[in-house]
Amino acid sequence: MEASSPISLQQTPHQDYSVPEASPKPYKKSFVTSLMEAATLRTPSFKEDTYFISHLKNSEKKSLQELRDKLSGSYGPNAASECSMWGIPLLSISEKADVILLKFLRARDFRVQDALQMLEKCLSWRKEFGADNIVEEDLGFKELEGVVAYMHGYDREGHPVCYNAYGVFKDKEMYERVFGDEEKLKKFLRWRVQVLERGINLLHFKPGGVNSIIQVTDLKDMPKRELRVASNQILSLFQDNYPEMVARKIFINVPWYFSMLYSMFSPFLTQRTKSKFVISKEGNVAETLYKFIRPEAVPAQYGGLSRPSDSQNGPPKPASEFTVKGGEKVNIQIEGIEAGATITWDIVVGGWDLEYSAEFVPNAVGSYTIAVEKARKIAPSEEAIHNSFTSREAGKMVLSVDNTFSRKKRVAAYRYFVRKSSAAIA
Repeated sequence: MEASSPISLQQTPHQDYSVPEASPKPYKKSFVTSLMEAATLRTPSFKEDTYFISHLKNSEKKSLQELRDKLSGSYGPNAASECSMWGIPLLSISEKADVILLKFLRARDFRVQDALQMLEKCLSWRKEFGADNIVEEDLGFKELEGVVAYMHGYDREGHPVCYNAYGVFKDKEMYERVFGDEEKLKKFLRWRVQVLERGINLLHFKPGGVNSIIQVTDLKDMPKRELRVASNQILSLFQDNYPEMVARKIFINVPWYFSMLYSMFSPFLTQRTKSKFVISKEGNVAETLYKFIRPEAVPAQYGGLSRPSDSQNGPPKPASEFTVKGGEKVNIQIEGIEAGATITWDIVVGGWDLEYSAEFVPNAVGSYTIAVEKARKIAPSEEAIHNSFTSREAGKMVLSVDNTFSRKKRVAAYRYFVRKSSAAIA
């Protein structure tokens, strides 16, 4: 049962100084920061297509009809099974077929012949690769599932989110086991396609619906040299055969050498693809992800509240978001807790590096405050705190985060629920 009493946030500025709400003071950009900006801020932010025919220009509508006609001419009326993707017959007159055709047209700036050529190559590749049935295959990569590439939750707009993290391959033994020879690399690429196909199976393929996914790529500890061949092949394969399937590409834990890495794979990307990029350097992961994904859907290792075991309990319980300004201490007061009730809470601050504590304050005059969790410094690498407390008397829980010794503003989130004792319910 949710506690019915309101939650108050008490914000106490540090006495020695207060941090103004205005923009931070100008600072000199480092050479690395300048390189990163030069490498990534080359095009306007990506604007996703709605796929409503009524929103198309007349020239675009004409291109769509022309592509339909050319495709029908290439395959003929009895080739529906050979001309389909994700179970959608492309020769049929339907909204779903139009969404797919428009993806190929957009990828080629509505140049019909180029889009047709891309589409035909993709159909041929899917048949040869066996992409339609790959989701059901057991490729033997259990150790990589949930670690290297995996679908996890949705963003704020309902896009499925795919996380990628290749830091585990800094282990030479792991690298050799997965990429040791050409045959192993091919098998890995097949597995990576399988992960993507699972995400695509969650899409709507209809105008106004969710027609693309979000990619989050963790660059921490990624062995760039060793993965050069695999990275290039993955990028090439995805761009050739999955046009407009990614609404946004978020890079997190971006290291200093990102500009060099970017220059390596940049030739394989279109300008439209580059416009989807979002860059987050180390230390700003949670702040960046919260802009696109709710905290309860962000994995705990990235400053969110989501853990693998949560999926067993149904949809994630919503979290409340707040910010902790530099020079502030924030107290979250959860009131209305009855005697014998058990309160369970999760709380996280992006990048932590501040003090956290939890105490139970009884309502009765003369009762002692109970230090549930003594004040301690939380390291930046620590995940969300999950704890519970059963009260012997009525009162309130106070969760405190102390950022008084820092000038950096931090994003944070918490959630809680209260269960009454069985005696009280009876």
